[in-house]
Amino acid sequence: MNDYLNWRYATKKFDPTQKITKQELDHLLEALRLSPSSFGLQPWKFVVIQDETLRKEVRKYAWNQPQVTDASHLIVLCSLKIMDENYIKNFVIYIARTRAVTPESLSGYEQMMVATLKNKSLDEISNWMKRQVYLALGMLLCVCAQKGIDSCPMEGFEPKKVDGVLGLDKQGVESVVLCPVGYRAEDDHYAHLKKVRFNKSEILIEK
Repeated sequence: MNDYLNWRYATKKFDPTQKITKQELDHLLEALRLSPSSFGLQPWKFVVIQDETLRKEVRKYAWNQPQVTDASHLIVLCSLKIMDENYIKNFVIYIARTRAVTPESLSGYEQMMVATLKNKSLDEISNWMKRQVYLALGMLLCVCAQKGIDSCPMEGFEPKKVDGVLGLDKQGVESVVLCPVGYRAEDDHYAHLKKVRFNKSEILIEK
């Protein structure tokens, strides 16, 4: 895996003629679906955009960065806008159905999640959900590297403007991070730079 991670970098220039196959895209989306989250609550949705016109609109609010339009696909990772008791109740019902148990047998788990939620402010809940989205982003970046697919996580955009372009309010979500995926251009200068990471002795604290 380390070889894959050394190979990957935040691709600055994609080859717009190179497209990800449906099978490869399905593999990436399945990795997102299987991503870990606190309590397994999955407080997210993922918007996959291939439409060129729509991506040009998004690019206007992403500092005009070419990755948005030149990559094979643009994935917008979003967090839910609302996490409430009703969401948790429905999640518990889904667990029960999946594992062939009764919702009543999960009441303790449900109460624990609800209590955790009640101890947080709306801002704290929103920030918590956004942090969960970054867990999914990490999974996506790793699987991209393993499959030899380039990616570029991007926070450089105006979330509210992008939400408006994509009509995310109607979906009950808000954009957190963009991630174009595809294949690097041969003349991307950054592809040939040596990776810069601190030595383990500088980042690890062992007790």
